[in-house]
Parts: sequence; structure tokens; C-alpha cells
Amino acid sequence: MKDNFITFLRHAFPFLVAVGLWRLSGPWWNPGGILAIIPIFFCTFVRPTDWFVIFSVLMCILIDYNFETVCFWLAMYCLIYSVNGFQNLVDIKRMDFDGINAFMIFIGLAVLIQILANFTWVNIVRGMWIFAWTNIMYIPITTIIKKVQND
Repeated sequence: MKDNFITFLRHAFPFLVAVGLWRLSGPWWNPGGILAIIPIFFCTFVRPTDWFVIFSVLMCILIDYNFETVCFWLAMYCLIYSVNGFQNLVDIKRMDFDGINAFMIFIGLAVLIQILANFTWVNIVRGMWIFAWTNIMYIPITTIIKKVQND
């Protein structure tokens, strides 16, 4: 019984982390719950988890809801999902450092599009902050997910 529960928690941990990071949104340290994009990216592309793609679509819609954007993060997720389909050009699973370079491109492109859509100094600073903060938090969050999922 105890082993079944621990196995369940290991499989459920990425889902719980994504929901927790989305729910713990704050205006400065987690605007719009954007840190939830880290387990979404990691568990979809770097270390694929069963049923996580469907969950990621839902989470991207929830992030859009918090950011008050209309399907922006969902469109970015679908874009990177389609690019990942061309694994002869891009293979995120085999990248060094748990795919942080691909994540930097993903989040950088998304932030750049948001900055250019409404070009103000406040949005530039906010975009730089989101880019820096998500990339800084990528390694600790992915390390925790990997440690918990190890059997």
C-alpha cells in the first residue's frame, strides 16, 4: 500500500508542481503564474510524462487567463510542440543541461512577441524580468522534478 502511494506521488508530482506554481502567482516573483511554464516545457519536451500534453494545454489556457491574453501561451506551446516534431533538426530530449537552451529560445521568443505587441518601457523591463527569472528558476525546478521522479 505504501509503495503504491509513493509511486502515485512520483507520477503525479509534475502535475502538482505545475498547478502549484500556477496557483502561487504573484505580481513580482511569479507574474501570471508564468513559472508553471517550466514543468510544462520540461515534462512535455525534455522528459516526456504520460498524459502531460493534454494537461499542458489546459495549463497554458490557465496561464493565458492569468495574463489576460487570448491563447498566446497556448499558441507558443503549440508552436514549440510542432517544432519538436522535426526531431531530425531539433531534439530537445538530448540537449545538455535539461534543454535550458531550447527553453531560453522558447521563453525569449514569447517575451519578445509580448514586448513588441505593446512597446512601452514598463513592458520591456517586465519582459526582461520574466525572461531572467524563468531561466534562473528552470534548473532548480527541473532538478526537483527529476529527483522526485527517479525510481
